[in-house]
Amino acid sequence: MINTFSRRDFLVIGSAMAWAGCTPDIFSSPLQSQEEQDDLKAFVTVSKRDPRYFELSNGRPYIPIGLNMVYDPDTRDDDLLLLERDWFRKFKENRINFVRIWLSGNMFEIETGRSGNIDANRVRRLDKLFALARQYGVRLKLCTEHFRHLGEGNQPWAARTMYLKENGGPAEHTEDFFTGEAGRAHYQKKLRWYADRYGSDPIVFGWELWNEMDAVNKSGAFWIPWTTEMLAELRRLFPKNLVMQSLGSFDHTDKKRRYETLCRMPDNDVLQVHRYLDLGAQWDICHASMAELSSQAVRELLSHGIPKPTLLAESGAVEPGHSGPFKLYQRDKAGIILHDVLFAPFFSGAAGAGHCWHWDQYIQRNNLWHQFDRFASAVEGIDPAAEQFEPLEPEHDRLFLYGLKGKTKSMMWCRDKKNTWKTELEEGTPPEELADVEIQLPETLFPLPKSEMKIYDPWTNHRQTIPAGGSTITLPSFSRSLVVIF
Repeated sequence: MINTFSRRDFLVIGSAMAWAGCTPDIFSSPLQSQEEQDDLKAFVTVSKRDPRYFELSNGRPYIPIGLNMVYDPDTRDDDLLLLERDWFRKFKENRINFVRIWLSGNMFEIETGRSGNIDANRVRRLDKLFALARQYGVRLKLCTEHFRHLGEGNQPWAARTMYLKENGGPAEHTEDFFTGEAGRAHYQKKLRWYADRYGSDPIVFGWELWNEMDAVNKSGAFWIPWTTEMLAELRRLFPKNLVMQSLGSFDHTDKKRRYETLCRMPDNDVLQVHRYLDLGAQWDICHASMAELSSQAVRELLSHGIPKPTLLAESGAVEPGHSGPFKLYQRDKAGIILHDVLFAPFFSGAAGAGHCWHWDQYIQRNNLWHQFDRFASAVEGIDPAAEQFEPLEPEHDRLFLYGLKGKTKSMMWCRDKKNTWKTELEEGTPPEELADVEIQLPETLFPLPKSEMKIYDPWTNHRQTIPAGGSTITLPSFSRSLVVIF
């Protein structure tokens, strides 16, 4: 155990310890092609061609495809071997290029015991995480903290009692941590430690201040000024990485004001939204199909007209009031919830796929990793910033049509309205095979395809080309959803 964030002394000790005990095969030669290796030397940035999308600092497009993961097993030394075998290899196999990690989870929290004490073993694990990310080509979004109270609340997982003065910490109570000089200084010191060790690393997608900051302070009395101050500090410490903040699930109209406030903060690089299927939510949209509720969350942020990338950064399904993972997950062996979380945001104008929660109790348990690869196939070869996509939603009696009108090519995700989590998972109704469904592409909305269109079925992983027929398209047979590129 090393005390008090002593960066100079700790970095010497920590770097010597960081690789201790690592087996050679974990950090073997890179698994990427030469082009992929070159890309991993570039930083993820906001595109200069279209600030609603990302690109790499070498000019190549970047669409984040991934998930949230709070990897919190029993903190054994071999857990990182499991992290590689059970997770990163699946990421690579299924073209996952992004993962959000809580640095404040038990696995990677460097500060343990008493406030200010650094655990060298945790640092070693964190070093391994960075090495695995580079080896497997996965960018990291690093959330620095998640606590919601310092012991006064009723959620044990969200407490951080070591920050109380009575336990040697900097604060008298939760609000004091954010408004008091000592609490803010302590947090900034920890950010500086991260910057000294991991600053200017291109494997980092971005640094996120907090998980759902308004869950700490709903009124905004202190989360708003604190976020403004700390985003600026993140910008100073990590000038080559994106910086951002997150708020809780967008599940009632009162949160519109909170989300707009965050979106308009000048140092917040990414407009993030969290949205879940939650039958206990006040807002009816949170009871709808996954496609509708995911799309609406993105459209709500886009409606502010702020030219920044937008992401559905957390999604999935929960029992009422976020009381646990959705019980119908166990029936979703096909992955329709995950499929909609991935596809609906991007085809509604987001800068990437939606990022699901419940990585272990849903994705891993049902072995749904292939869904990420299917989304990657759907957007393969697409450069959103070059296309400067305009999201459009033509009306159709049977399908949700989520379209992206581009400069040289356009795309449309066609989703069967009658196939939802409710029909397939709750009622047990299998998806219907749709044949000879026609859709219209009015010239006022989309350029008419000149000769042919490409069709991708993400459920069968089958591609085909069909002839263009003017403004009317007859889709080949499919169930659940289909992607059209023209």
